[in-house]
Amino acid sequence: MGRLELNGMTKVFDGGSGDIVAVDELDLTVKDGEFLVLVGPSGCGKSTTLRCIAGLESVTDGEIVLDDTPITDNKPKERNMAMVFQNYALYPHMSVRKNIGYGLKITTDLSKSEITERVEDTAELLEIGDLLDKRPSDLSGGQQQRVALGRAIIREPEVFLMDEPLSNLDAKLRTTMRTEIQQLQQDLNVSTVYVTHDQTEAMTMGDRIAILDGGELQQVGEPMECYHEPTNQFVAGFIGSPSMNFLDVERHEEVLEHDRFSYTLPADVAKAIADAPTDLTLGIRPEHITLCDSDRENAVQTEVTVVEPMGELVHIYLDFGDQTLTASVDGGARVQAGDVVSVVFPEDKIHLFDGATGETVKNSTSGRQVPDEQVAPSN
Repeated sequence: MGRLELNGMTKVFDGGSGDIVAVDELDLTVKDGEFLVLVGPSGCGKSTTLRCIAGLESVTDGEIVLDDTPITDNKPKERNMAMVFQNYALYPHMSVRKNIGYGLKITTDLSKSEITERVEDTAELLEIGDLLDKRPSDLSGGQQQRVALGRAIIREPEVFLMDEPLSNLDAKLRTTMRTEIQQLQQDLNVSTVYVTHDQTEAMTMGDRIAILDGGELQQVGEPMECYHEPTNQFVAGFIGSPSMNFLDVERHEEVLEHDRFSYTLPADVAKAIADAPTDLTLGIRPEHITLCDSDRENAVQTEVTVVEPMGELVHIYLDFGDQTLTASVDGGARVQAGDVVSVVFPEDKIHLFDGATGETVKNSTSGRQVPDEQVAPSN
């Protein structure tokens, strides 16, 4: 078992000149065997959340429950969890063998031979059996990461906690290790809470992702659910790369008015959002902006300011007055800086947000309003 519950968990720090709320009444459940990713910008509270779960930080208010047992006041060693840190936290004077087995030596009564057997089995699982007699200084970043994982795995915990474990690796190795961690977690079937600021990691690794901002939970759901059905403008802008474009518009029945264009909504969409505010924000992802003929309905003429060839895709930057929009188009498109092009925002791909609160009014691929239960409650 490894079902983890956070019930109204709050962490407040004394900032000297006033209290700092790092985590604000967080309600979150990690299912048994689930890979849950906590993601958000720097300072959003994700690492503090992880440290509270591990017992490295005390909780100001709320409750942490593991398999129906409250553990809020338990010491870290009493929580049956294993943590992998961003800096690996290996003992430099110890061999790989001793680094992996150290936790068992100080927390169990296993014999030396039993510990040796488990260390060797763990090392073979991680394909570092030939490194057991080396020290951390003799290892590459990827090898050190495997040792840190081995130290966590050998304890056979109910929950893995991982705090940006790949951030110190180069891009290629990070991609490789991302896949290896996913496969390892699936093979071991251990509940895992993984912290990252990288939304690509979140989208590719998590069974579900929880997006935090300012210590508050914004949305929790499957990666593609958060991508296609963000509960608010923050989530829409954070998930996806390049990030979603936003344009302030004013609604006049079926027409959205912007300084540079008028956009006619389909009748069913206009009807569905009839009770929405008149001040809205239109959101469109770069990959959904389409080059088109100038006579197409809702086409907008604009100048290309910058072109970034990416191979299969080309990122083009479009002049929209006081802001620039990003579009991702086919790599074969013949577009140069200075060209005047026509683009369209397909009706089934636009998002609409309340201009004042940022809450979602309409998501892509649907003309319905978002049900209340999909919108994260405000604290």
